Amino acid sequence: MVAPQTPRVTVDIVIRLKDEPESLILVERRYPPHGFALPGGFVDVGEWVEDAARREAYEETGLHVALETLLGCYSDPQRDVRGHTVSLVYVGMAEGHPRAGSDAAACHVVSALVGDLPLAFDHAHILEDYRAFLRTGALPRPRPGNVTAAIP
Repeated sequence: MVAPQTPRVTVDIVIRLKDEPESLILVERRYPPHGFALPGGFVDVGEWVEDAARREAYEETGLHVALETLLGCYSDPQRDVRGHTVSLVYVGMAEGHPRAGSDAAACHVVSALVGDLPLAFDHAHILEDYRAFLRTGALPRPRPGNVTAAIP
């Protein structure tokens, strides 16, 4: 039997610092695709996505993160040049000072309003949704996606 081919599941985390709630943590990616990114990575088989989010946050920043909400699910087939991934994006809170580890070459605490950094993947879009969430308190609406693939 041939296993079905499906997108890989990933998690990304918007990490707010308790002492700096208007800031968030970005990592500088050690491996391609390079650029700045939200901490995150692949979900292991048998792992809850929430546990994967906390694990990836710890591996990349050294911080224990308390997840607060699911910001959304991002599934654009072009979001990752390495292949089709679907990311569940969480917002969480942490205390302390981040330190780079795992796939992160460096950690940066930046203003949540930052808008001109070279962000990897679709993280500029995710941060746009996060900023709207901060302003309104409303979670982002689902994207229309490929309207030509809609129900006939």
